[in-house]
Amino acid sequence: MVQILMLALLVAVGSPLAHGVEVILTGGVALKSWEYLRGPAKHDNWWANFVRASTVQMSLSRAADPKASFVWIVFRPAYITRSKEEGRDFIAAIRQTAAKYGAKLHLVDTAAQAYAAINGAASGGRRISAFYYFGHSNAHAFMLDYSNCIIGASKQWIHERELASHLRRGIFAPNAVCVSYGCYTGLSMSSFWKGATGVPLRGNTSSTRYQPVGDGRLPVGAGRWVE
Repeated sequence: MVQILMLALLVAVGSPLAHGVEVILTGGVALKSWEYLRGPAKHDNWWANFVRASTVQMSLSRAADPKASFVWIVFRPAYITRSKEEGRDFIAAIRQTAAKYGAKLHLVDTAAQAYAAINGAASGGRRISAFYYFGHSNAHAFMLDYSNCIIGASKQWIHERELASHLRRGIFAPNAVCVSYGCYTGLSMSSFWKGATGVPLRGNTSSTRYQPVGDGRLPVGAGRWVE
């Protein structure tokens, strides 16, 4: 009985057992050699759009809660190929950035590994208190890979119809904040997310624009933000 009372007290005052973890999923960047064939429709002039947006969110979260902890999941293959294209080691830069923010970094090569990293973030009595996605998407899926292997196409994705079977139920805190900064997520995927996880996913009904991240601000949506 004494042990139960002590555990309840620890949770009440905000012990590590009660403190959640924020998960940030960062999708892959397109190749310039593919995208520049598309003229005005090209994406990803800057390799770090999604990486920088992720660190903007970390800074905001840490300012609101100095004890905030992060699991940062990054789709590795796209940054390897972009590194070769530009002659720079972007994986090393991502590792250094993770160390700077004290984030637990998971470099993943497949959607299956991304799911495993999300599920594994809820461990040691913790639940996921926030989830953020920065990357390419459409109304139905986070496109971890986009225009990197195949121009204008994706080979690795997290699809709305797979969420219920791939994400463990109960890993999110009841009041978890979940936001997708991918394009068009609010049109469909947001509703599937809530059905699969029990918590809402805030998404935009149109495209998202990453220009503000260069000034230390989060991306903006061209449409409405919905859950």
